[in-house]
Amino acid sequence: MERARIVVAGASGLIGRALVGSLRADGHEVVRLVRREPRAADEVRWDPRGGRVDLPECEAVVNLAGAGVGNRPWTRAYKEEIRASRVLGTRTLARVIAALEPRPRVFVNGSAIGYYGDTGQRAVDEDAPAGEGFLPSVCVEWEAAAAPAQRAGVRTAFVRTGLVVARGGGAWGKLFPVFRAGLGTRFGDGRQYWSYVSLHDEVAAIRHLLDRDDLSGPFNVTAPEPLTNREITAAMGRVLHRPAVLAVPAPVLRTVLGDMAGEVLGSTRALPMRLLESGFTFAFPGIEDTIRAALD
Repeated sequence: MERARIVVAGASGLIGRALVGSLRADGHEVVRLVRREPRAADEVRWDPRGGRVDLPECEAVVNLAGAGVGNRPWTRAYKEEIRASRVLGTRTLARVIAALEPRPRVFVNGSAIGYYGDTGQRAVDEDAPAGEGFLPSVCVEWEAAAAPAQRAGVRTAFVRTGLVVARGGGAWGKLFPVFRAGLGTRFGDGRQYWSYVSLHDEVAAIRHLLDRDDLSGPFNVTAPEPLTNREITAAMGRVLHRPAVLAVPAPVLRTVLGDMAGEVLGSTRALPMRLLESGFTFAFPGIEDTIRAALD
């Protein structure tokens, strides 16, 4: 994409911050949507719950907004916040995008491999159906909320993100200090698959979807070879020189984490088939290189 104005919702999050920096480094104008009063010239206020946003004319919109899945215990109220923060924000943006004239060329909307639920040892690509449970239902509604933009003819792509390996946030941001302290552990029996991706490759994939006018629909953004929790914790131990010898039994995790334990113990073996078929190349396809990249 030539130099363009790109609107980003969720710009303060882990992926959003990295994406904004990457876009600006290449000369793009980035407008950040914020829910508070704007404090800078590049900020525009929006109210995702109220359905209001004064979206400026732009070439692209990227929506990464949503309450953190692992930030708080999954009480009934917080589960509703997880759902509403994604579905209502996407619905607001899609409706306004459809009404703009001229319309943006592309709408890249967040999603997650939680769409597939627990797939056990079975590998899944973008053609697999949605799973059952809380996160699959959220992802289905999340993607469906973009329908107004799609019906208006705006190219729409969904980023079904895996576990982002980064030091500055997300699940991995909590794992690094634990492993550095020598307390790294596998969860349950460790046989569940974790589909991971480096922060670098996550941002590169989003930019790939922004740039390519022929790409729309869902894309798994995960490294090409997902690994089990046992394999990943062993790799963390090797890279950080802190062997992971402990294990947290599944019953303990269920007691401590409640409903969220199902996501820690569940297995999602997602493959990025559509990204690979489109010619995308992962800079960090292996877990050890991915971990080292996060530490640089």
